[in-house]
Amino acid sequence: MEDVSDPPFRYLCKQQGADLMYTEFISSEGLIRDAIKSRQKLDIFDYEKPIGIQIFGGDEEAMALATKIVDSTQPDLVDINFGCPVKKVVCKGAGAAVLKDIPLMVRLTEAVVKSTNLPVTVKTRLGWDEKSKNIEEVAERLQDIGIKALTVHGRTRTQLYKGEADWTLISKVKNNPRIQIPIFGNGDIDTPEKALEYKNRYGVDGIMIGRASIGHPWIFREIKHFLNTGEHLAGPTLAERVEACRTHLQKSIEWKSEIQAINEMKRHYANYFKGIPNFKPFRTKLVCSNVLPEIFETLQQIESLGIEGISALAHD
Repeated sequence: MEDVSDPPFRYLCKQQGADLMYTEFISSEGLIRDAIKSRQKLDIFDYEKPIGIQIFGGDEEAMALATKIVDSTQPDLVDINFGCPVKKVVCKGAGAAVLKDIPLMVRLTEAVVKSTNLPVTVKTRLGWDEKSKNIEEVAERLQDIGIKALTVHGRTRTQLYKGEADWTLISKVKNNPRIQIPIFGNGDIDTPEKALEYKNRYGVDGIMIGRASIGHPWIFREIKHFLNTGEHLAGPTLAERVEACRTHLQKSIEWKSEIQAINEMKRHYANYFKGIPNFKPFRTKLVCSNVLPEIFETLQQIESLGIEGISALAHD
């Protein structure tokens, strides 16, 4: 969720019912070096709570020092990312790379736990590859040194995000009599039906949603409604999609600068309006515009036309 789960996007997710959110992951070395981008990721707001700040790294001292910096911003918890499969992270011996060295994972986690009074949680994967699915050992050893919850993504690092997530091992971790901490499942949950089915079948304490929320923060309210009633909530209207874009852009401007917000928002339009027939001309207009009044005018035009109006334009 790098460059996605920033404060503006988290604001939308919270509005739509997300119970617990995490920041983008932050490099422990970047925090220590006082890197501007890393420091900016520490920004959290009262409306987001409860919220965890997520860090990653492969050096015990750096993780401990970074934890002390995180601690000073007063989040509700500290999360360690041992799951990121991206090459630039793995090549630094961080993220999912740590799955190849469980003693190191234990030492890194212990360094974080000892550096804060906040609850520490971990997110990781099943293992490095098919031959080393060591998540059951990982769960026991990390619980023993004091983590308060574990999120497991149902793929190995070598799978990246390909293939189907395997929740059977997540279930084994959850049903291990030694495991007393909450276990959260992650991977492939993109519909309310899957959320209910996986929670019931695998017995996890909760579900983490990542990629499925990109451009669709409404997934949280849809899942909650389905869990509570067994009925489907209507999807977002075009007006709601437009309002989400406006809010996302406005919050980005407040948090960053107008120019940066406009440029970064360009990668979100296609996601927010996904599935709208004949929307391409409007998406092109939004992406090509660098003037705020013009962007808001285009969004207003989209809202005024409605889906039927947009469709009709294609036949004119």
